Amino acid sequence: MAVIRNIHPLDRFLRPERLPHMWCPGCGIGIALSAFLRAVNELEEEGRIDSRKIVFVTGIGCTARASGYVRFDAAHTPHGRAIPYAMGVKLANPDLIPVVFSGDGDIVGIGGNHFIHAARRNMDMLVIMVNNMIYALTGGQVAPTTPEKIYTTTTPWGNPERPFNAVTLAWIAGANYVARWSVTHPELLKNSIKKALLMEGFRFIEVLSICPEVYGRHIGFRSPVELYTHLRKVVKIRGKIRPLETEYDWERGITLGEFVVRDEPGFVRRLMEVVKGGKA
Repeated sequence: MAVIRNIHPLDRFLRPERLPHMWCPGCGIGIALSAFLRAVNELEEEGRIDSRKIVFVTGIGCTARASGYVRFDAAHTPHGRAIPYAMGVKLANPDLIPVVFSGDGDIVGIGGNHFIHAARRNMDMLVIMVNNMIYALTGGQVAPTTPEKIYTTTTPWGNPERPFNAVTLAWIAGANYVARWSVTHPELLKNSIKKALLMEGFRFIEVLSICPEVYGRHIGFRSPVELYTHLRKVVKIRGKIRPLETEYDWERGITLGEFVVRDEPGFVRRLMEVVKGGKA
C-alpha cells in the first residue's frame, strides 16, 4: 500500500528527514522560524527574492539548531561566530543574502563584540535574534538579556545585573533597520522580516520567545500556555518612538515595534565605492 504523506506549505524550505526537532514542547523558536520561512515564501511568490541566494547561518544554542532543519545553504558555526561567518559569505559573494538566526546568548553574549562591529560597519545581513532571556541549552545560566531580579541557575537570589536593551545597542552601533517583535505576534514579525530582507546594510530583528522548560519553569510558570499568556501581557506595541524610549522590563513591560528604518549605504556598496575610487 502506498504511503500518502501530507505536504506542508513550507516543506520546500525544510528537511523533513531530520524531523522531529529537538525543541521542547511549547518552545517559541518554531514560531520564529515559521515567520521567517513564511516571509521568504511570500517574497518569492511575489517575485521579489530568490530563496536560493539565502545563506542561513547560526551559532550554538537552542535557536542555532535551526540550521539543520532548513533547506538553504546553511552553516552551524562556533558559539558567537555566526555574524563574522555571515560577513565572510557576503564579502565572498555579494549576490548572496546572509541571514543570521540565533539566540540572545549567541548574538549579544558570546558574540556581542561581533554584533557591535557588524552594525557599526552597516554590514549587509539580516540578524534575527530569538531572545528567550536565558542560556537554555546549557543549563539555565544568566544571560545578557535576562531581566533584573529573575531567578537563574547562576543567580539563585535573582539577577542583579542590568540587561542589554538590544534594540538600543543596535541603533547606537549604526544599524539600518531595528525592530523588536514577539512570538505572540507572528504576523507582525513575518511582515517585519519581509521588509528587512529587501533592505541593504545591517538589519536587526529581536524576537521575544518563550522557554517554558528552563526560563518559565524556574520562575513559577507551570505550563507553556501560562508563560505564553504572561509574555503577551508583558509586551506592548508602540509606534513612532526612538530606541532610547523603549522599555525592557519583565514587570513594567517590553516595548515592541519598528524603531529604526534608514537607507544608508551598506558595507558592500561603500567598499565598492572605495575600491573604484582608489584605482589609478
